Amino acid sequence: MFARALNLLRHDWFSALCLLIVVVVILAGIFAPWIAPNDPIETAIRHRYQGVSAAFPFGTDHLGRCVFSRVLFGIRTTVFYAIAAMAMTLILGCLVGLVAGMSGGKIDEFLMRLCDVLLSFPAEVMILALVGVLGPGIGNILLAIVVVKWAWYARMVRGAVLQYTQTNYVRYAQVIGAPASHILRRHLLPMTAAEIALLATTDVGAVILMISALSFLGLGVQPPTPEWGNMLNEAKNVMVLHPELMLPAGLAIVLVVVAFNGVGDFVRDLLDTSKRRHQSGMTPSDDSRGMLS
Repeated sequence: MFARALNLLRHDWFSALCLLIVVVVILAGIFAPWIAPNDPIETAIRHRYQGVSAAFPFGTDHLGRCVFSRVLFGIRTTVFYAIAAMAMTLILGCLVGLVAGMSGGKIDEFLMRLCDVLLSFPAEVMILALVGVLGPGIGNILLAIVVVKWAWYARMVRGAVLQYTQTNYVRYAQVIGAPASHILRRHLLPMTAAEIALLATTDVGAVILMISALSFLGLGVQPPTPEWGNMLNEAKNVMVLHPELMLPAGLAIVLVVVAFNGVGDFVRDLLDTSKRRHQSGMTPSDDSRGMLS
């Protein structure tokens, strides 16, 4: 898998660049306290609207706070919370989808009807409504995202389970008495990994946009905590006089969202079993016999 990943990156500069951006952003967020030149929430009115300098690489805002430091610490509240939300959504959705697909009957019917109810409303409207009811705050945003988005993963995983349980190697494993946990770990999860990974990595970008949008509207992360959407909300008040304050947080959002989408395409190509069979010259029957062994 590692050799295949390196081969794909050598032939796809855009995926390599996106992966590099994601890694750099995550590392910058982890080491933000050591990289940031200033305290991100410390105000200094005498330094307000300072230009780019060694002390303030991106200048300062209306309260004299270092914009560069706030962008760095904003990674923790924007990107890290988005990844955490997707991880919780992925776990819940996959668990429900696997239970529904392998159980069948009334359990499957009940879980899928629940998914139908959640999927009948636009996700953004549902999240906005839940945050409006629960109140502003990053915790409520994460809860709303998980509640609304898990149904997408549950239905996708359930469909994949129903599809792959009809294959010969899974039926053979059932006939010889292989436990459900072995079938799940050895056959079903690897076959659904590409779809799950692709949807999860691309959805991280959508969650980043949602967190930033809610913070921009005043329903997300509250001041003075640095967050990219919150920074845009503060910068819009002086956009006519100081439009440059909109650029750091805005460009950071665009760059990271595009990078996660590119990583999603890379993960899809990496885990695409049909493409791997084609490149290696294997037939589906060869692949089935290999998985049975």
